[in-house]
Amino acid sequence: IMLFLSGMVAMILLRTLYRDITRYNELATAEEAAEETGWKLVHGDVFRKPRFGKLLAVSVGSGVQILGMSIVTLIFALLGFLSPAHRGGLLQSMMMLFTFMGVFGGYSSARLYKVFNGEDWKTNTLMTAMLYPGVIFLVFFVLNLFIWGQKSSGAVPFTTMFALLVLWFGISVPLVFLGSYFGFRREAIELPVRTNHVPRQIPSQAWFMQPMFTCAVGGVLPFGAVFTELFFIMSSLWQHQFYYLFGFLALVLVILLITCAEISIALTYFQLTAENYNWWWRSFMASASSAIYVFMYSIMYFSTRLSIDKLVSTLLYFGYMFILSLIFGLLTGSIGLTASFYFVRTIYGSIKVD
Repeated sequence: IMLFLSGMVAMILLRTLYRDITRYNELATAEEAAEETGWKLVHGDVFRKPRFGKLLAVSVGSGVQILGMSIVTLIFALLGFLSPAHRGGLLQSMMMLFTFMGVFGGYSSARLYKVFNGEDWKTNTLMTAMLYPGVIFLVFFVLNLFIWGQKSSGAVPFTTMFALLVLWFGISVPLVFLGSYFGFRREAIELPVRTNHVPRQIPSQAWFMQPMFTCAVGGVLPFGAVFTELFFIMSSLWQHQFYYLFGFLALVLVILLITCAEISIALTYFQLTAENYNWWWRSFMASASSAIYVFMYSIMYFSTRLSIDKLVSTLLYFGYMFILSLIFGLLTGSIGLTASFYFVRTIYGSIKVD
C-alpha cells in the first residue's frame, strides 16, 4: 500500500512539475511574463541561509551517520554475520558501526554547512561529534545510575562505560573531524540561482500551510511505513522475543527512505508554490516529526502490552524509547532534507532565470 501511494504521489508531482517548468520556460522565451508566479517567484530567496543553520547541518550529519549504521547492520544481518539470538553482539556491532560512520556524518554536515556559507567549521564539526551522541550518552548514564541505585545485576559496569567513552572520543570524534576536513576541502555545492541581498516578504499562509500542521501530516506516512515492524521490534526489546525478519526489515527501510523523501519533497513543493521560501527546517521536520508518533505509540504499547509498575522500570522504558525516537527522528529528517535539497536544486536549475 505504501509503495502504491508513493508511486501515485511521485507521478502526480512529476506531471505537475513538468507542466510548471514548461510554462515558465515558454513565458521566458516569449517575453510575456509581466509578473512571475508560483515557486519561480522566490528564486532569489530559495537558498537563503536558515535560522540555526549550524544546528540543522549537525542534525543532518548525525542522521546520515545513523543511516549508514542501519544499512550496514542490516546487510551483515542478512548475510548471517549477526545472530538475533546473541543480542549483545548485535548491539556491539551497531555501536562500532556508528563509530566508524562518523566519517560520513562529518562529511555530510560539512557539505551542508558550506552551502550556508558557514565559516566556523571547528564548532560545527565538534557539535556533530558531540551534540546528539552526548544527549544519548547522558540519558543512558542517568538511567544506569537508577539501575545502580537498585543494586541490579542489569547495570552496565563502569569498565563498559569507560570503553564507550574511549570509542566515542578515541575513534568517533577523530573520524568526524576527518570527514569534516574532506567535506570543507571540496568546492561548495553549486547552486543554480543567486540569493538576493534583501529578503522577500512572505505572504500570509493558509491554515493548512502552517508549520505545525504540515509537520503533523508529514510524520504520518513515515510512521505508517514502519508501524508493523515497530511492534515486532518492541516485542523483541521488551518481551524477550527474538527478531528474525531482517529481510522484511530491509524492505521496510527502503520503503521508509522513499516515503520520507517523497513526503518532504511534496510539502516543500507546496510551500514554495505558496511563495514561502523558509523550507530548510520544514523539510527536515516534515519527516522527523514521525519520531513523535513513534514515542506516542510507545506510550500506547506501555499501557496495553506491558505490566510494569515499578518507577525505575518505567523510567528505563521511557528513557530508552526517547533515545529510539530521537534516533528515528534524525534518520528520517536527514533523508527528507537531503531529498528536498536536491529536488529544489534540480527544479530551479531547469528554468530560465534572469
